[in-house]
Amino acid sequence: MPVLTDRYGRRFPYLRLSVIPACNFRCTYCLPKGYHAAPGMAAPLDLPEIARLLRGFAAVGMHKLRITGGEPSVRHDLTDVLRTAAAVPGVRKLAMTTNGTLLSRRLNEWMDAGLNAINVSVDSLDPARFARITGHDRLADILDGIDMAVAAGLPAVKLNAVLLRDVNDRELPAWLDYLRDRPIGLRFIELMQTGDNLGFFREHHVRAELLEAQLQASGWQALPRAADAGPAREYQHADYAGRIGIIAPYSKDFCGGCNRLRVTATGDLRLCLFGEFGIPLRPLLQADEQLDELVRAIGGQLVRKEETHHLHQGRTGITPHLASTGG
Repeated sequence: MPVLTDRYGRRFPYLRLSVIPACNFRCTYCLPKGYHAAPGMAAPLDLPEIARLLRGFAAVGMHKLRITGGEPSVRHDLTDVLRTAAAVPGVRKLAMTTNGTLLSRRLNEWMDAGLNAINVSVDSLDPARFARITGHDRLADILDGIDMAVAAGLPAVKLNAVLLRDVNDRELPAWLDYLRDRPIGLRFIELMQTGDNLGFFREHHVRAELLEAQLQASGWQALPRAADAGPAREYQHADYAGRIGIIAPYSKDFCGGCNRLRVTATGDLRLCLFGEFGIPLRPLLQADEQLDELVRAIGGQLVRKEETHHLHQGRTGITPHLASTGG
């Protein structure tokens, strides 16, 4: 089977598909005023369009799929979306990123539909701090859902925490206590500048590499990166059941291992989270007979993928906030 390859030799077996731009949280670093749909915005892709899109990507080697939002659980037919995705030949890993508000209630049906990996956004283990960051006092229920996922044997359970200077950047001891007996992956994500958060970014950005240095000094050992892995540099320690990953988009050569493409909720292909353009695929998702044309369109765009993002120059592309593209 052919695999998408760009002009820099990078291969792309990993697709991140946003299924809805809306989110029910008001995270300070993303949607501090909550989600508001743009006037005239098109509806998200429906189930037949999603099935055709995924068959097209599977035909060019996609085998890892991550469902994102906004917040995917806001979509009323999310379980059907997961079932549709799991039925696509070639999809071996079906993951989802969520804020976890419905995890304790929907975990079993999502797993029955084919979900086999989950990332839950948990920016703090302190309830009051979590509420200040997200706008919701739901931490206890979310943590219960995470423990349920581990107990249920979900193959991969990971947490995402965005590092915020003078907010949650001193919580490493609490996280280490949490990871001691839980076989969970924790990802610390460096805050990224987007189109509408410049003031917040300047106030709260902290380099993730500083935390990485603390881990290395404490005996955490780097792990080799899997071929279909995300961007995290992962570490393990003999005294802890959990692992820690560092996502540092401002680090040297961050984009060298890029292996993923993105499609927005309305069907635009994004070659980079911070790219300057989107390629509308929705017109090619209206009939099964368009599969060959869709495959050609996807493959033909890789020549336009740049070697790296331009965050260091303050260029954030057409991404106003992370919810708009699925992060």
